Amino acid sequence: MEAGKNRSLHRWMRILHRDIGFFVVGLTVIYGVSGIMLTYRETGLLKSETHIEKTVAPGLDSNQLGRALHLKKMEVIGEDEQAIRFTGGIYDKTTGTASYTSQELPLVLRKLNDLHKVPSHDPRQWFTVLYALCLVFLAISSFWMYKPESRYFKRSVAIAAAGVIVAAVLVLL
Repeated sequence: MEAGKNRSLHRWMRILHRDIGFFVVGLTVIYGVSGIMLTYRETGLLKSETHIEKTVAPGLDSNQLGRALHLKKMEVIGEDEQAIRFTGGIYDKTTGTASYTSQELPLVLRKLNDLHKVPSHDPRQWFTVLYALCLVFLAISSFWMYKPESRYFKRSVAIAAAGVIVAAVLVLL
C-alpha cells in the first residue's frame, strides 16, 4: 500500500512540475532578460540619452535635489545663489526647474525591469510572490523526476548540492 502512495505522489509531483514549468516559461524569460539588464545597468547597455525637464520645489540644496530628481549619483559641478550645476544638467533655485539629460532604457525594457523591483505596496507584489513560490516548487519538485534508487536521482542530488555550494560561496563573497 505504501508503494502505491509513493508512486501516486511521484506521479502528481511530476505532473505539477511539468504544468507549472510550462506556465512560468514566459515569466522566466522576462525575469532572465531584466536580470541581465539590471546587472549591466551602470554600463548604459541598450540605453539612449533623454532630455528631461522637471519642476520641483524651489530653493533645494544639492542633497534634496538629488532625492527630488531620483538621481542616486548626482555629482555637483558648481553652485551659486541662483543655480546648481550637476553632471548633465542644471537646477534653477528660484523657479525649481531642473533640466538634465539621463540615460534611459526603452519603455518596454523599463517595464520589464520594473517587474524585478516591485515594492511591497504595489498590487503586483502578489503576482511576483506567486512566481517566486512557483520557482521554489519547481526546484523542490525536480527531485521527483527520477526514482530515488536510480543513478539519475543520485546525479541530480550531486548537481543540486553543487548548486547550493556555489550559491553559498556567492552569498559569502
